[in-house]
Amino acid sequence: MHIPLDPSAPEPLYEQIRARLAEAILRGDLGAGQELPSLRGLARDLRVSVITTTRAYNELVADGLVDAVRGKGVFVRAQEPGQVRSRALDRIDTALAEAARTARTAGIGAEELRDRLAHALEEEDR
Repeated sequence: MHIPLDPSAPEPLYEQIRARLAEAILRGDLGAGQELPSLRGLARDLRVSVITTTRAYNELVADGLVDAVRGKGVFVRAQEPGQVRSRALDRIDTALAEAARTARTAGIGAEELRDRLAHALEEEDR
């Protein structure tokens, strides 16, 4: 499986892996019941440590996107649209709360924070 990784990106490699796999699951590229590559196999393919792939898979389990079956592998969980949206909103709320705390600490106002969010959304659309 090919997942583009950027070692110089601000987010850690495990988060990049988690995000790409989550996107593939939510788009339907990886269907319910489909087995993900083994931890070691994915680590080898991406040239990262097994610890990195383990953390990415653990995050996907915590997100409710996959199920880890001991001795068998990791499988894509069937997704309920309402649950997917709810989990996404929870992650967004957590990230925005952290951004607000950081902005307040650094003396960054609400308008600049909104501008930065708008810019980030524009970058994602490219």
